[in-house]
Amino acid sequence: MRIAVLVSGSGSNLQALIDAIASDPSFGAEVVLVLADRPDTGGAARASTAGIPTVVVDWTDFTERESFTQAVLSEVVAAGAEGLVLAGFMRVLSPPVIAAFPNLILNVHPSLLPAFPGNRAVEDALAQGVKLAGLTVHFVDEQVDHGPIVAQRAVPILPSDTRDSLHARIQEQEQDLYPKVVRAFCRGEISVKDNVVMLKEAL
Repeated sequence: MRIAVLVSGSGSNLQALIDAIASDPSFGAEVVLVLADRPDTGGAARASTAGIPTVVVDWTDFTERESFTQAVLSEVVAAGAEGLVLAGFMRVLSPPVIAAFPNLILNVHPSLLPAFPGNRAVEDALAQGVKLAGLTVHFVDEQVDHGPIVAQRAVPILPSDTRDSLHARIQEQEQDLYPKVVRAFCRGEISVKDNVVMLKEAL
């Protein structure tokens, strides 16, 4: 499957995906584009180092989500992407992208959804005093941090945890689980029916 990866930050999940594809000839994916939402992202630098075509669609150049989304959609379509993988992408895409890629957009979120959606998931988990944080890989729909759930992992919260220490442990699990989900996705081993995800085998 030809995939585009959308990034906003350091690109650690992108790097895990690049490494997984490089080490597994049967992975079944080709990253045809990395799209960053601003020019100074570590993700864009990682893509360039790996020789992956990279484009910046700077969200600050747009006054509304719809026009930004249309620019993103134009780039991924031009690259020939068949699916999208969001790797720390912090922008909410408007419905035309969802319509163009139905059940073909994966995202990883640092909480056990539906708990703690939004961009302060780790801080919210600590503030609420819960015992478990974690991560969720899900298909993207028109709601924020919503859509059919593919896989989840719990990460215990330690009494000494800060936002940074907890987030680091969640990221370790993301970098292990997310490439496995993307591999299954690209190999046609994941399907969605009536908003329920079906897997050919456990991840």
